[in-house]
Amino acid sequence: MHWVLLYRTVVLYLAVLLAVRIMGKREVGELSAFDLVVAIMIAELAAMSMERINMPLHEGLVPIFTLVGLEILLSYLSLKSHTIRGLVDGAPSIVIANGKIVEKELRKLRYNVSDLIGQLREKDVANIADVEYAVLETSGELSVVLKSSKRPVTPEDLGLPTKYEGLPVPLIFDGHIHYNNLRSLRLDQAWLLAEVRKQGLERIEDVLYASLDTDGNLYISEKEGVKRKEPAG
Repeated sequence: MHWVLLYRTVVLYLAVLLAVRIMGKREVGELSAFDLVVAIMIAELAAMSMERINMPLHEGLVPIFTLVGLEILLSYLSLKSHTIRGLVDGAPSIVIANGKIVEKELRKLRYNVSDLIGQLREKDVANIADVEYAVLETSGELSVVLKSSKRPVTPEDLGLPTKYEGLPVPLIFDGHIHYNNLRSLRLDQAWLLAEVRKQGLERIEDVLYASLDTDGNLYISEKEGVKRKEPAG
């Protein structure tokens, strides 16, 4: 009996994991109401299938992947139709417009001023008077546009030239070289080891994480307990 329960748990775990991967990469906070309902139903079906050992396993798997198929179908239809997208995901709501709280919209959403102020603080906005527009997205996330006088000054505002900044390329994860990234930069292991040693570490295995930015600067974070040697001279 215990082995049966273990087997069913492993199979259902892998099935739910596969179902979530198929549905796409989205954080829980970014799920629409429809996605959240599907996720809850899948979790409930999996739990029910694990509890009812006498129920054939396929009777739990079929509904799970039926829901996945339905979610994918509606997601595809939402891409093609604005009407379906509105029905499935809803529409964003403007809760602050031209610096004024839209009270009518708050009442419609059953969203009070305390909630609004709390979410503004999460966006590092302490004063509601600094906000030009605030939009409550369909995921429940609050998007904020500050008044022009309250926005951080950018180099463009000052007329200063800027250079391109790409993403740093990871080269070492937990003591293991990411060879694909190394090859894409037309570098080799010998170069990497030499650079690691220049920064006072003897082995690649001593490095927790290393990355190379677009200026050619190598960032290295050593593993806990590993000490860097002082450069000679």
